[in-house]
Amino acid sequence: MSAQGAIMARRPVPGGSTGPFSQLLLAGVCGGYGIGSAFGWGSHEVALVMGDFGLSAAALIAAVSCFLYARASQSRFRLAWLLFAVSSAMAAAGNAVWGWYEVVLDREVPSPCIADLFFLCFAPPAIVGLLVLAKRPVTRAGWVCLALDAWLIGGSLLTLSWSLALAHSAQVQGESVAPAALSLAYPLLDIVLVSMLLALHFRRSATNRSAVNTAIAALALTVLCDALFTSPLLRENYRSGQLLDAGWFAGSLLLAYAPWGARRTAEATRHPRGPRHLSRPVAGSLAALTPYLAAAVCTLGILHNVIEGRRVDRVVVLTGCTVVLALVVRQGIMLLDNIALTHELAQKENHFRSLVQGSSDVIMIAAPSGILRYVSPAAAGVYGRDAEELIGSELASIIHPEDLGRVVHEVRRFLAAPPAEEPTTRIECRFKSGSGEWLNVESTVNRHQGGLIFNSRDVTERVRLQAQLQHNAEHDPLTDLPNRALFTERVRQALTGRRAGDSGTAVLFIDLDGFKGVNDRLGHQAGDELLIQAARRLQDSVRTGDTAARLGGDEFAALIVGDGGRDRTAREYQVQEIADRLRLTLSQPYRIDGNEVRVAASIGVAFAEPAITPTNLMRNADLAMYRAKAAGKDRVELYAPQMQDEVVRRSELAARLRSALHEGEFALLHQPVVNLATGRIAAVAAQARWRSAQGILFTPAEFLRVADDGDRSAEIGHWLLEEAVEQAAERGRLGHLVPVSVRMSARRLLDKSLPLGSVEALLTRHGLPSGALIIELADSDPRISFDDLEQRLASLRRLGVRIALDGFGSGYAAINALRRLPVDVLKLDRGLVEGVVESARLHKITSGLLRIACDLGMQSVADGVDVPEQVIALRAMGCTHGQGMAFSGPLDEYRLRRSLVREDFPVPGGIALPVLTGGAFTARNGSNNETRVPPT
Repeated sequence: MSAQGAIMARRPVPGGSTGPFSQLLLAGVCGGYGIGSAFGWGSHEVALVMGDFGLSAAALIAAVSCFLYARASQSRFRLAWLLFAVSSAMAAAGNAVWGWYEVVLDREVPSPCIADLFFLCFAPPAIVGLLVLAKRPVTRAGWVCLALDAWLIGGSLLTLSWSLALAHSAQVQGESVAPAALSLAYPLLDIVLVSMLLALHFRRSATNRSAVNTAIAALALTVLCDALFTSPLLRENYRSGQLLDAGWFAGSLLLAYAPWGARRTAEATRHPRGPRHLSRPVAGSLAALTPYLAAAVCTLGILHNVIEGRRVDRVVVLTGCTVVLALVVRQGIMLLDNIALTHELAQKENHFRSLVQGSSDVIMIAAPSGILRYVSPAAAGVYGRDAEELIGSELASIIHPEDLGRVVHEVRRFLAAPPAEEPTTRIECRFKSGSGEWLNVESTVNRHQGGLIFNSRDVTERVRLQAQLQHNAEHDPLTDLPNRALFTERVRQALTGRRAGDSGTAVLFIDLDGFKGVNDRLGHQAGDELLIQAARRLQDSVRTGDTAARLGGDEFAALIVGDGGRDRTAREYQVQEIADRLRLTLSQPYRIDGNEVRVAASIGVAFAEPAITPTNLMRNADLAMYRAKAAGKDRVELYAPQMQDEVVRRSELAARLRSALHEGEFALLHQPVVNLATGRIAAVAAQARWRSAQGILFTPAEFLRVADDGDRSAEIGHWLLEEAVEQAAERGRLGHLVPVSVRMSARRLLDKSLPLGSVEALLTRHGLPSGALIIELADSDPRISFDDLEQRLASLRRLGVRIALDGFGSGYAAINALRRLPVDVLKLDRGLVEGVVESARLHKITSGLLRIACDLGMQSVADGVDVPEQVIALRAMGCTHGQGMAFSGPLDEYRLRRSLVREDFPVPGGIALPVLTGGAFTARNGSNNETRVPPT
C-alpha cells in the first residue's frame, strides 16, 4: 500500500463504529421509554406528553441524524438517507399535531385531520429510499422480476390482511368515503412498505450493509406498530403514552442510530466492489422459496374466507389471480434464465476444457497425499510422458532429488500461510522427462480442496540462457578466463571463507612485456591470438582450485589459495617458484601465423595479511608488478610496504606539480654550448628546473616522470619555449646575440595545440632574429608520420628556426631521421660520449658519425662532455661543439650573462683543466641531466 493509501485507510468514514457506549445508551433510552409507557408514566398528562411530543422528538432526532449523514456522505446512497430524513420529519410533524390537539387544546383529535396527512406522507419517502438502497437490476428481465417480487409479497399480504381485517374496516366505514379511504390507506401503505422491506432483505447492497440492516430493522419495527395500530380492536382502546408508542419511539431512535452507530463490514471497507457480471441469473436475486411462500400466504387468505363461511370477496379473488399470474410469469422467466445459464455454463466448460487441453503449460492436480489426480494432455509435449502415465504416481517421483527438500519446504510454508495473504506461490525445480533428461520447470501453485494445483511450464532454455549470460558477465569474451569482477569475488571468498587469515593465499599480477610491439608489427588479430595462447598456458599452469583471470589488455592475474600451513617462509618460496614457472612458461616463443613471436612476463606477487581487503591485496600485487617492469621487466617482484610509500610519495609530488607552474616554482637555466676549437660560447641550451616549496630541486627527468598526464608535460614544454625565447630576446637587446636551443619531442611539434602560427607569433612578439632559435628534436616515435614531421620542420626552417637532431647514434630511427628530415645540427648521444675515451669501439663509432656530419655540412654537438679527456678526443675526431660539465653546468641568468661577457672558456689541450660551474673553477665529473636531488 502506498503512503497515500495508508493514510486514506486510517481516515474516519461516515458509518464507522462509535463503540459499545452508544449502543448501551440507545438500549437504555428505549428501555426507559418502554418501562414508562408500560406503567402509564405515573399520570395521564405525562403519558400524553411522552406519547405525542416524545414520539415527535424521537422522529425529529431521526430526521436530523439522517440529514446530517446524507450531507457528510459522498456515496450514491445519499438520496436514500435524505428520503429517510423526510419520512422521519413527516412522522415528527404528525405526532406534533396530535400532541397539539391532545395536550395543548385538550380535546379529541378529529378524524380526518392534518396529522393523518403527515402520517400518510411517512411511507412514500421511506419506500423510495428503500428502492435506492436496493441493488439495481442490470437487465430488463431483472426489473420485471423486481416488480413481480414486490407484487408477490404485497399481493399475498393484501389478500391475507383483506380477509382478516381490511374488508371489515371497509364495510364499517362504508357510509363515508373519507374515513373509509383513510382506514384503508394506512394498511395499504404499510403493506407496500413491508413488501419493500422483504424485497430489500434479498436485494440489499453489500456496501455499508450493517447500516442498511439497522435502517431496515427500524422501519420494520415502525411498520409492525402501524399494523397493530390499524387493527380495529387495538385502535378503539388506544391512548397516547401506551406501550405501542414504545415501538414507534424505538424505531425512530434506531433509524437515527443506523448511519452513525452501525459498524461497516470489513469486506466492504477492505475490498472495492468488483465489476458487475451481466450473466448472473435473474432468479438468484431472491431466495428460492420466496414465490412459494407468497402463494402460500395468498392461499391462506382465501382459505380464511372459506373457513369463516363467508362468500369469497372479489378483492381477494382478483388479488389472488394476479399473484398466481405473477408467480407463473416469474417461474417462466426463471426457467428461461436457467436454460440460458445452463447453456452459458456448458460453453464455459467447453472453453475451459479447450484452454486446458490446448495450453502449452501442464496443469496437474495433486491430492493432499501427493498423488497426482489429474494431468493435462500438454504433459506429452512438455515432459515427453503421457498424462495417463503420470496420473496416480507420486509428485515426488518426478522431482530431482536435489530439489525435493526445497520443494517440500516451500509447499509446507505455503500451506501454513493464510490464503488471503498468499493465494499463490511459485516453485522452480527440475522434472524428469520421458527421455530421462531433467527439465527446468517453473510452477505456479494454488490450493485446491486440501491439495495443490500446479500450472507448470518448461523454462530449460531460459535457465540455460541465464546461465550463459551470467557466464558472459563474469568471463573475458576473448580468452574465456574469469574477468576482473569474478576474480575479485574469488579473492573475497578466499579472504573471508574457511581459509580467512591464511597468509599463504597470494595474488599474482602478470603483464606481458612487448605485447604492444606485437600489435604494432603484426596487427591486433595476431595480438588477440597471442593473448589466447597466453591464457591457455596460464590456465594449464595453475593448480586445481586456483583461479587464472584476464583483467584487461595484456594484464592477467592468478589467485593461489593457501594450504593452511604455518611456515610463511616456505609458502613464500613455493609461491615465488610458481611465479617463476609462470614467467618462464609465458616467455616461451608463440607461433602465430607462421611467425615466432616472443614476449616476456613481469609478475608481481602479494600475500594475504590479517584483515586485508580484496581491493588492497590486488592493489599490492599491481604495485609489485609495476616494480618488476620498472626494474627491467621479465622478472618476479614480491610486494613490500615500501612500494606503497613510494606510490604515495609520487602521488604527492604529482599533486604539487599541478600547481607548481602557476605558483612560479619553475626556473629556467641555460647551459653553454662551446666551440671546441675557440672555446667561445656558440649557443645556450635551455633547461627547466623545479624548486618545490619544500626547497627540493628536481630535474626534468624526475618531475616529468611523475607528471600524471601528457597535458602537464605539454604545459611545461610550452612554458619552457616561451621563457627561453623571451630571455633570449632580452639578452639580444643587451648585446648578447647567442642562439638558444629548446628541446622538444616530435609528438609535441605535431600537436595541434601548438600550431605553426604560434611559433611565428612568439618570434615576432619578442623580436628574435633569424637563427636565434634552435629546436632540438628530442625523439622519433615510430608512430609519428615522417611526412608530417618533415613538413613541420621545413615550415620552421622557413621562419629561420634551426633544427638539431638530439640523441643521434642511439638507434635506427636517428639514421632514418637524418635521411629524411631537414637537420642543421647533429647532437651526439651522451651514451657515446661517456665511453669515447675508454672504449675503442665507441671511439670508432663516434668518429664515423662525426665524419657523416662533416660530409653533410652539419655542425656537431657532443652532449655530456664532462672531463677534459673527452674534449681532446672529440676535437681530434672533428667534433665542432661540446656541452657539458667540462665547460659549465646549467647557469641562472645572472651567471650566464657574466659568462657571455667573458665570451669564451679555456679549451683543454691534453691535460685536465678546471671546470667552470657557476663562476667557480672545480674539477668534477658530472652530468647535465643528473642534477643531484636531496632525499625526500
